[in-house]
Amino acid sequence: MLIRRGLRVAFVVAACLLIAPPAHAYLDPGTGSMLLSALIGLAAAVALGVKMFWYRLVGLVRGRGRRVGPGEAKDPPPASE
Repeated sequence: MLIRRGLRVAFVVAACLLIAPPAHAYLDPGTGSMLLSALIGLAAAVALGVKMFWYRLVGLVRGRGRRVGPGEAKDPPPASE
């Protein structure tokens, strides 16, 4: 059921993109490199997000708590009055 609905949505989107009128616009050679660098940046951001999520998931599965980083105290001092 969900697959059929997804295919219908994809078909409607593809049909809308195919019937768009021509733009008569000029794309200079720098546009391709700009799009390529944007795609590379997007891929790097997604990879970093997946990596961070993966390490948190593995940490939860292994039962480890939050690690103490450099410059952090294991137990913070109590607040004084």
